[in-house]
Amino acid sequence: MKDLISDGESLLATSAFDNGVDRRVFLKAAVGSGFAVAALPVVAQTQIQTSTDGLDAADHIVVVGGQDVPVYRAQPKDRTNLPVVLVISEIFGVHEHIKDVVRRFAKAGYLALAPDLFVRQGDATKTPMPELMKNIVAKVPDAQVMNDLDTIVKWIKQRGGNTDKLGITGFCWGGRITWLYAAHNPDVKAGVAWYGRLVGETNPLQPKQPIDVAQGLKVPVLGLYGAKDTGIPLDSVERMRKALDSGNSRSQIHVYPNSGHAFHADYRPSFNADDAKDGWSKTLNWFARNGVA
Repeated sequence: MKDLISDGESLLATSAFDNGVDRRVFLKAAVGSGFAVAALPVVAQTQIQTSTDGLDAADHIVVVGGQDVPVYRAQPKDRTNLPVVLVISEIFGVHEHIKDVVRRFAKAGYLALAPDLFVRQGDATKTPMPELMKNIVAKVPDAQVMNDLDTIVKWIKQRGGNTDKLGITGFCWGGRITWLYAAHNPDVKAGVAWYGRLVGETNPLQPKQPIDVAQGLKVPVLGLYGAKDTGIPLDSVERMRKALDSGNSRSQIHVYPNSGHAFHADYRPSFNADDAKDGWSKTLNWFARNGVA
């Protein structure tokens, strides 16, 4: 093996292995890779941009069952045995906003990862609405997502991540996945779900919703929701809260009265700076209190 140096970033090139070890590692610009087509136009004046100064940030390919799964990774430079946070994207995929969130976690001392969980169905970052929902998002099986995340956790452990301190967070579609993965993987120490769907119809690809796993959940998950979210009614949030209270996971839900959906998305009109800042503080505190930090 040898280190590859390009544009000030260092990447470790590894040989080909299956079961989640790098088959190839490639360089991309960590900043300026663009926003998802379906998420445009961007509200530039509120967009947060986190630099790679002091970070080791790169795009990787992880092989899962013969499929190349892109993963964006960031962590503090020259530090090892770092706690790991999985960052699960909105329906828009791993575009610039999600990569920025990964870098924010890295600045806070974590090894953070954002996998492209839509890759088998298509490129979510380049697909407009409504094709994105119909042809990509709706066709992603939950079992596939759980397996991808399991493999990525094993992969990052092989690369020195401290998966004994494993956290997960996600936004919208990724918020729902956060609840489900916390129920799926008991090794997760804590999760934070940002406005993820809680109830709804089930089907062979999505056989359970978060409400169905709430009572038996063992991992503490913090849910962050907006009272003005027309897609996630408050009655469904209260149903989830009651189901969690009947279990023993110590999970909690916080509702922001002045926010709607996607209040953390600083590149969208839905952004609420105060609530996003408070939610971020709650996220870091939740991870610290529950064994991730």
